[in-house]
Amino acid sequence: MNQNSNVKVSPSYGIDRPEEIAASFQLPAEVVEFRDLARKIVREELLPLEQEFLPHPGHAYGLKEVLSLKAVFPAAVVDRLIKISRDTGFWYLLVPESHGGSGLSMLARAAVLEEFMYTAVPFPFANVPNILYHCTGTQAEKYLKPVIEGEKTTSFAQTEPNAGSDPGGMMQTRAVRDGTGWILNGTKMWISMAAESDFLLVQAVTDSAKRQRGGITMFLVDRNNPGLKIEEPGIRTWLGPRPAQYIVHFDDCRVGDDSVLGEVGKGFTLGQTWLTIHDRLMRGPYALGKMQRALDMSVEYAKQRVTFGKPISERQAIQWKLVDMYVDIKALRALVYEIASRADRGEDVRAEAAMVKLCASDWGTRTLDHAIQVHGAMGESLELPLTLFYRYVRHTQIGGGTSEIQRHLIARKLLA
Repeated sequence: MNQNSNVKVSPSYGIDRPEEIAASFQLPAEVVEFRDLARKIVREELLPLEQEFLPHPGHAYGLKEVLSLKAVFPAAVVDRLIKISRDTGFWYLLVPESHGGSGLSMLARAAVLEEFMYTAVPFPFANVPNILYHCTGTQAEKYLKPVIEGEKTTSFAQTEPNAGSDPGGMMQTRAVRDGTGWILNGTKMWISMAAESDFLLVQAVTDSAKRQRGGITMFLVDRNNPGLKIEEPGIRTWLGPRPAQYIVHFDDCRVGDDSVLGEVGKGFTLGQTWLTIHDRLMRGPYALGKMQRALDMSVEYAKQRVTFGKPISERQAIQWKLVDMYVDIKALRALVYEIASRADRGEDVRAEAAMVKLCASDWGTRTLDHAIQVHGAMGESLELPLTLFYRYVRHTQIGGGTSEIQRHLIARKLLA
């Protein structure tokens, strides 16, 4: 866009960033190939749909990709995107090779996911919680395979009204032995997409003395179980007009032994495994895509927007915001690539994943705030993705463990 022309608002501007911004170091050739393919799909297929997606009330925070698309677009559009995802292999991006997946490294997944997070329009793929691969026997047929193929969806149910930051010590939901099965009683809160899911991954205390050290078990609970009740219409938040967070009650909810995921008493460990990868490490690329889009848009807008006879890009107040955004992006991308590579080597990255989430949420929020300020009044326009990105990234300072909890986890490792 000509910097001397009048400013033209376009939600897709800023998409041709210099290649040197795209990587903190030379990624392996096979990773670059997948990353570039993802970038091509975003520019050619997703960004053109953004103007229709942004103002629509059907999408919601936490809603799985396919469901979110179906809530906004006609079936033909959704089917086309699913076909692209399956034909390119991106549908199985997060699925291990042993289960028919791509076999991509964690580093490759991070690089690819960053590209897809560049737009508000979700790309459909098998978003499988990593702990679901602990399914055995009939569990795999009933739960795992349908999730991989997009036939079922699931929600993670750990948080409770008084057990958010300290779930291990404060969890009140109980599971008691009853013959050949278990009876669950308790309440979970802030459970994303519970009403839309086919089943829930539920943590419950099975040994009050041991709790997180061998006394919490993970259960696979069907949503249509008569003992499971979801409060409708859900909890309304600033993340969107459609509620996607729910309160879930278990009232003498009966499940069999075949509903135990993993081992009895090892459910808290499974939960931490999910949180480490899905809700902490992967918050890095989740924020990076949005941060990069915000910077690209801000740079282009600053070159176009003229006040008092010259572009605002020539004003130091604007330049420093752009520089701060750029530095945050470069630093976070380097951190994500390092920790993802260490996870690929099999290292314990729990504290490091907490660091990724801390930086992604804090720096991401700051970057989006700068971008909105650079755009002025247009930054608040719902025609642009900036305010939506801001709300989503700001939420990550709370959801999945607050920034304060991430600092606690990091400090615990530092102080051994």
